[in-house]
Amino acid sequence: MDKPRVLLVEDDLALMTLLTLELKRRGFEVSGARTGEEGIRRLSSEGYDAVVTDLRLGQTDGLKVLESSKKAQPETEVIVITGHGSIGTAVAAIKAGAFDYLTKPVEPEELALALGKALDHRSLTAEVRRLREEVRGKWSFEGIVYASPAIQRVLDLVVKVAATDATVLIQGESGTGKELVARAIHEKSPRRSGAFVAINCGALPEGLLESELFGHVRGSFTGAERNKRGLFEEASGGTLFLDEISETTPALQVKLLRALQEGEIRRVGDNHPIKVSGRLVTATNKDLSRLVQEGKFRDDLYYRLKVFPIQIPPLRERPEDILPLAEHFLRKAKKKIGGKAARFSPKAAEALRAYPWPGNVRELEHAVERMLIMASGPAVEPRDLPPEIQPQAPQAQSLEDLEKRRILQVLGACANNHAEAAKRLGIARDILRRKLKAYGLLKK
Repeated sequence: MDKPRVLLVEDDLALMTLLTLELKRRGFEVSGARTGEEGIRRLSSEGYDAVVTDLRLGQTDGLKVLESSKKAQPETEVIVITGHGSIGTAVAAIKAGAFDYLTKPVEPEELALALGKALDHRSLTAEVRRLREEVRGKWSFEGIVYASPAIQRVLDLVVKVAATDATVLIQGESGTGKELVARAIHEKSPRRSGAFVAINCGALPEGLLESELFGHVRGSFTGAERNKRGLFEEASGGTLFLDEISETTPALQVKLLRALQEGEIRRVGDNHPIKVSGRLVTATNKDLSRLVQEGKFRDDLYYRLKVFPIQIPPLRERPEDILPLAEHFLRKAKKKIGGKAARFSPKAAEALRAYPWPGNVRELEHAVERMLIMASGPAVEPRDLPPEIQPQAPQAQSLEDLEKRRILQVLGACANNHAEAAKRLGIARDILRRKLKAYGLLKK
């Protein structure tokens, strides 16, 4: 591993010699400059990981060295050395971009420690910058933001299947981006000029869902005042995306199977078949094979749907995607609501990557919008994060604390939907409400 390169600008020869020897002994590669002018010349021709400069250097002082460093090598951290009588100047240096300042007499061990912290900060900042550049460059695909090999493998499958008319089954937890993958399949396919029609099968009762999918004729039921085309017809020549296919009833599953097998549908209240030619993509956050075993989903329809299965891994299994997604959502939120913050501080970014994100990408997007509202400076800081994401000091937690934290996580993943949260927690809704009241999370 290469040694960290440090430029030491100091006009006191004895102090420069001492610090140079001690830093080299601790594994640093040190270059010296006796004047500010020499330090600036070196910065314009050589690369450094850190700069250490005295503030008082004669005609060209340490502030000018700092300014030149930030222009020539913005990623290089700068530490200034000052006497007790010029603390105000040191504070000005911090405001101008210096990482830290040390007062004379400087102990070599103290300087080495400050340099270690500066280099750690530089590495974190560089990582955030790298991921940001990846988001803006090659790491995007039809609106999908990523940096992980896991999602690259998913998109490789998208490219392969898009060129065919094969039926696709997308599986993954809630909030992982199944509809985005379905849209990518459509946009990469020969059907891209046709319509992309999407519907959530779990959002409508059976009768209304059947009418939406297959259409109806006038007078087929109360309120059917005119003929209506269904989504299968709307998607002819394009792509029909059925989200949460696991929520369909057995009766509707029979009709879906017939539509797939025969390539035609019948509107509600009509016996005349209508040919359809839309490509079908379905998605679910449940294990369809298990539902088949339990008799809750037709096996013949299941095998028709899973001609080409695609599994999207949860966000916790691809932490490389967290910061690119967070940066993307921050820019998106700024356009929507304004706000001061334009980036995440290294510590905030570290906390984001450490959180398991049970609600996946959807939870991350909502959380980032809240962070932007909370942030008062140019960067999102740890204090701006939701309580469950903020870095916690190691401490023993009671069962009540753990339960409260888990409830908050699930509520966040469910967009505060109590019924859905109770279902995921495996408890009755009234029990959840009692617990929320007990923890002071719900008004009594």
